[in-house]
Amino acid sequence: MIPLPRLALVGRPNVGKSTLFNRICGRRKAITDGRPGSTRDRNYAQVAWQGASFELIDTGGLLLGTADPLLGPAVEQVQRAIAEADVVLFVVDGRAGLLPDDEEIGRELRREGKRVILVVNKVEGPNLNPGEFARLGFEPAFTISAEHGQGVGDLLDAALEGLPRTEVEDEESAPLRLALVGRPNVGKSSILNRLLDTDRAVVSAIPGTTRDSVDSPFERDGRRYLLVDTAGIRRVRLLKENVDHVSVVQARRAIERADVGLVVLDAETGLRDMDATIAGKVVDAGAGIVVVVNKWDTAGARGLSRRGFEQDVRDHLKFLAWAPIVFASAATGRGLDEVLATAGRVDDARRFRVTTGELNRLLARATQAHTPRPDRGSRSLKILFGSQIGTAPPTFALSLNQPADLHFSYKRYLENRIREAFGFEGTPLRLKTRHRKH
Repeated sequence: MIPLPRLALVGRPNVGKSTLFNRICGRRKAITDGRPGSTRDRNYAQVAWQGASFELIDTGGLLLGTADPLLGPAVEQVQRAIAEADVVLFVVDGRAGLLPDDEEIGRELRREGKRVILVVNKVEGPNLNPGEFARLGFEPAFTISAEHGQGVGDLLDAALEGLPRTEVEDEESAPLRLALVGRPNVGKSSILNRLLDTDRAVVSAIPGTTRDSVDSPFERDGRRYLLVDTAGIRRVRLLKENVDHVSVVQARRAIERADVGLVVLDAETGLRDMDATIAGKVVDAGAGIVVVVNKWDTAGARGLSRRGFEQDVRDHLKFLAWAPIVFASAATGRGLDEVLATAGRVDDARRFRVTTGELNRLLARATQAHTPRPDRGSRSLKILFGSQIGTAPPTFALSLNQPADLHFSYKRYLENRIREAFGFEGTPLRLKTRHRKH
């Protein structure tokens, strides 16, 4: 398979790289914020333009001479993106004009020897003259407005010219989408970097280092994955900056478009109430779940046992009795192959379909053992018929003889019987009821 061409957006802070990234992606994927440094990691997206697929990389702004402890690694992220890219889109600010940092970045790009296209952004009015950017030595320059979409199509035509053409993939060949979710500092970015065997995400002991949801495609043992590292989800009262609120929203959106959520727990700090809240969001989104206990390499020194910690997880996350637990270490890499294998099984379970005959025979046995209970009142209920009406997550419709719903405890009983019979490892189930009129 021909690898996707890669275009990298590079420039100093606040020139509109993330706005252009979002414009090309067709959705609000990167965080756009008025303060420098909002984007720290490399943010990847697979995009199609005029029937051709490519990979777009958003990078953090190159800040020179800063004392911010997070922006040293951020500069390394930009350098890695440049090294990976087939074409560099060097974005400058047409309103602000040519600045010394632009010239320094231009000199760095010339040393790299990459194909560079100069993009003069924020050129919306007739009074703006982008001619001064000719001093950078990159011709031709494209004037655009990322905010309004002006000139972006011509820019993409030029950027993709001469690159291998890869057709848009169909849904069946799409990679398995995994979302790394959890509290801040449980090791999500470290797991991502270990799986990718590269420092794609900035890793720091400072909470809140990851702000964007960063998409990272990779392949392992012939299977393709799209791994999404998300900002740590915190309680609303702990969010101090607007960009932090946006990060949490991005994390929730990442969960909603994931096939499987890898709920990362911290063996060093143990379980917290927020772990249950985060796992609940994955269940609500209908994604599969693998519980990943990270930092297990420190378990021996802390006197922890697998059996004891697993029991703690089951006690704390009672609603996830059906979710597999994998003990792993991002520091050593142990257990991460098992994480991927388990996620693959969970995704298969999400797409499994039960035949109507098998389901109704199971329902007959279950209702014979325990009579259906209504959600309110004492009317007599019967389940007349059941069928599976959807997958991912598996969804079942139960036809009742009365216009009532089943009691939540009875639904849980039926769910347990369905799991006992058909597995459905690691995936939530949906039970819907409807009244069949005679």
